Amino acid sequence: MTTPSLSALRKFVPSREGQERCDTCGVELTANHEHTFDPLTRRIRCACGICLSSKQSTMQRIPREVRILSDFHINDAQWDSLQIPISLAFFSYSTPAAKWAALYPGPAGAAESLLRLDWWQAIASSHPELNKIRPDVEALLVNRVGAARDYFIVPIDECYRLVGLIRVHWRGLSGGALVWGEIGRFFNNLRQKGIECSA
Repeated sequence: MTTPSLSALRKFVPSREGQERCDTCGVELTANHEHTFDPLTRRIRCACGICLSSKQSTMQRIPREVRILSDFHINDAQWDSLQIPISLAFFSYSTPAAKWAALYPGPAGAAESLLRLDWWQAIASSHPELNKIRPDVEALLVNRVGAARDYFIVPIDECYRLVGLIRVHWRGLSGGALVWGEIGRFFNNLRQKGIECSA
């Protein structure tokens, strides 16, 4: 599975550069513009309203809703079985690959971990809300850093926003205080705009 390049990820990191533009027509965009997603290349593009409504595009419109799974739970044994080396991961269904994928962010970008189908089926059977995740454009985002046990259903561009923050701000072996501060602010922002729902 391919992941966005560093230049593509940088668009999700606040900068002092000029106004962003639609990746299709070049028109200037507002700060809260929407994105589209190509499932085959996993490319995310900035889009204006006109290009979003175009029926000629093969790109999928990325939703904007963030759902907080307040009563969701993955126990330590289930998590450890994934052998993910960081306590952050997101899970999405890829229609081109016809499978669920587990990806985790790091200083080199997003890496894919093998996800056993039985693991996902066991989790999804206990949490019906996961069956409502839209293929390609939404994901289950898990934060188990330190004492945190946060679970969200988020638009896929939020996952790559997190990947971009980590890739741009990571320093040394442990990441450094700057990147962990950025990660904390990222999840605080998700909680502020999220909608509580049962899983």
